[in-house]
Amino acid sequence: MATPNYGYEKRQRELAKKQKKEEKLKAKAARKHEPGHEGEDGQPDQDAADPSSAEPSRD
Repeated sequence: MATPNYGYEKRQRELAKKQKKEEKLKAKAARKHEPGHEGEDGQPDQDAADPSSAEPSRD
C-alpha cells in the first residue's frame, strides 16, 4: 500500500486557503467601490442611511 503524501495535502490546503482569502479581498474591494457603501469609519453614509434627514425637494 502506498503511503499518504502529507506534503501534497498540506500544499493543497494552503492553496485553497490563499484562494479563499483573495476572493474575500476582491469582494471587499468591490463593496468599497459600490455607490451607497459604508464610509471609512464603518458607519453608513448619512444620505443613504436616513432619507428623512435629506432636504425636502422644492417643487
